[in-house]
Amino acid sequence: MAWGRKKSGGRKEPLFGLPAALADLRLSPADRIPDATDEDDKPKKPVPKRKHEEDDDEPPRERKARTAKSGAKRRSKRRIKFGRLVYWGAVLGLWAAIAIIGVVVWVGAHLPAIQSLEIPKRPPTIQITGIDGSVLASRGEAPGSNVALKDLPPYLPKAFIAIEDRRFYSHYGIDPVGIARAVVANVLHRGVSQGGSTLTQQLAKNLFLTQERTMARKLQEVELALWLERKHSKNEILELYLNRVYFGSGAYGVEAASQRYFGKSAKNVTVAEAAMLAGLVKSPSRLAPNRNPEGAEQRARIVLAAMAEAKFISDAQAKASIGHPSYNVKPAGAGTVNYVADWIGEVLDDLVGQIDQSIVVETTIDPKLQSTAEAAIIDELAAKSVKFNVTQGALVAMTPDGAVRAMVGGRNYAESQYNRAVTAKRQPGSAFKPFIYLTAIEGGLTPETIRQDAPLDLKGWRPENYTHEYFGAVTLTQALAMSLNTVAVRLGLEVGPKNVVRTAHRLGISSKLDANPSIALGTSEVSVIELVGAYAPFANGGLGISPYVVTKIRTNEGKLLYVRQPDQLGQVIEPRHAAMMNTMMQETLLSGTARKAEIPGWMAAGKTGTSQDFRDAWFIGYTANLVTGVWLGNDDNSPTKKATGGGLPVEVWTRFMRTAHQGVPVAALPNAQRGGFMSNLFQTASQVSTAPPPSAPQSGSYRPAPARSSPPPPNPNARPEAAAGLDGWLVDRLFGR
Repeated sequence: MAWGRKKSGGRKEPLFGLPAALADLRLSPADRIPDATDEDDKPKKPVPKRKHEEDDDEPPRERKARTAKSGAKRRSKRRIKFGRLVYWGAVLGLWAAIAIIGVVVWVGAHLPAIQSLEIPKRPPTIQITGIDGSVLASRGEAPGSNVALKDLPPYLPKAFIAIEDRRFYSHYGIDPVGIARAVVANVLHRGVSQGGSTLTQQLAKNLFLTQERTMARKLQEVELALWLERKHSKNEILELYLNRVYFGSGAYGVEAASQRYFGKSAKNVTVAEAAMLAGLVKSPSRLAPNRNPEGAEQRARIVLAAMAEAKFISDAQAKASIGHPSYNVKPAGAGTVNYVADWIGEVLDDLVGQIDQSIVVETTIDPKLQSTAEAAIIDELAAKSVKFNVTQGALVAMTPDGAVRAMVGGRNYAESQYNRAVTAKRQPGSAFKPFIYLTAIEGGLTPETIRQDAPLDLKGWRPENYTHEYFGAVTLTQALAMSLNTVAVRLGLEVGPKNVVRTAHRLGISSKLDANPSIALGTSEVSVIELVGAYAPFANGGLGISPYVVTKIRTNEGKLLYVRQPDQLGQVIEPRHAAMMNTMMQETLLSGTARKAEIPGWMAAGKTGTSQDFRDAWFIGYTANLVTGVWLGNDDNSPTKKATGGGLPVEVWTRFMRTAHQGVPVAALPNAQRGGFMSNLFQTASQVSTAPPPSAPQSGSYRPAPARSSPPPPNPNARPEAAAGLDGWLVDRLFGR
């Protein structure tokens, strides 16, 4: 340890002699012989100095200077780092600013031009009213009318501000505080629990943008919100918002929503009702009172609490309003009257052209009859659709002059909007036969004319009767009442299929009809409404009609845009021929295929129809008051389980017509003879005692009845009218079958 450094303050022994002489002797690195290998490969280590050498050679001031110099270097390095940080921060900030400007420019480039950014006009509303003035349906995106902010109770707009945008009057379209609060809430809940959009942003989205959730759409919303705030005052923005926001169930705006859910104007809503309306905005489809009354009321409580917290109402008012909205929820618009509304929408363009303003369409629909028709179709199908494999039905009722009073296009509008009363075309079957018989009557035959019911073979086609029986010589009245197919085919061939087509078109059938022998059995497809319309001349004495439902179209201000003018089709059937047809078709209800159809006190006539393989079942019947047609079948044209026109359709028709004629003064069919025992007795007696005309005139007039074929084996289900002669006819009329 002699060469080492001693601890300060330790004892120091004196030296004498040689050690004393060598005590101050030191070797420096320069005194050593350098080694090339060491110089090249080994790092040079500083030789530690002895304490006294340090004391002699390096005074304390020099050490302090070195320490200060190293500190200065460290401070200099820090300055350099901070400078670089400032520099790169400025660079990054510049690039961020450029990026933001670029995004703003890009978003703005995808917006409409500022000069074209105007508040869009409210979409036109089509309000459809019934014959009594009541509203049947509304069409259009904004069925409610605008209401001024000053006309609303003050707590209504405040309810929206309290729950949607409490800082509405203090921000400039964007609320950074609200956005930050929403971000924090969403992070804490690990999902989207709050939104940061202001009322202005929501309005911008509703007016100009789609509902898609993308960043581009959100940025566009921000720019448009700033533009709206610059363009309009806060009250104007709030008024626009209240009149444009969607409240579910097809209601746009507070006025439409208030009418839909509470049956009153938005000017008269209570605090509880205002809170419920404000609560709907969050999720109108899920919280609509007609779908989720419990959820709507629970949301209303949250709104009331927010209003109390914002000091818009007192705590006492909030507590008193909980659970007290006056529900008057209207149906969601799935009723069958919507088939009528859709039909009206299709014809409006032809009546008034393009619609650019809200209008009121006055119609011929009787709301009570519409409800009766809907119930008749739905209830009968609910009870017997499985038994007969019938899934759909349609009904059209109109006055003899063509005014449609009720229309049912299907059993459930919510499930299927396809209108089977107007759009669908089906084979009418025997319901088409009146046009064959009318053509024959116009050709000179009468209801008492005799024709042969017997097997028929037309180049391999063998039409048969429903019961596969033949009754020999029958009158045209009996043949039509019993719907005998062979007689209809013979008459069709006798008068000519082309003449039958002309007759049907003259009476109102607009569909294409094939002029072939099978037309007598109704093989050409028609719609319900055109077939019912073609029966109307029988009920009105022979005048041509066009079915219609619209009587007037006017604007909300009362300006008339359309008024229907009476039909000028004139006489399409001679009155005496119409009277003969009425007498013949009365017998269908008295003794024929529609014996279940009966309206107490009223003369009624009609014809049943069943298409091939029981695919379609029809009954078209009429009085001097209404002409009503019923169709039942399946959309896929699949066969039913032997559903015939004399079954379900007659039951639906009778249920509807009995209700429709209650309280209506009784009226007879034009020039029709009262059917029944006496008239039929005299008719049959004259047939038995009078021989057929001796000569055979040209087609369209009388001809001798063919020789009667041998009677078939007795059948308990056979109809005796034609085969039993006068005695059988008399017994049947007196005592029934």
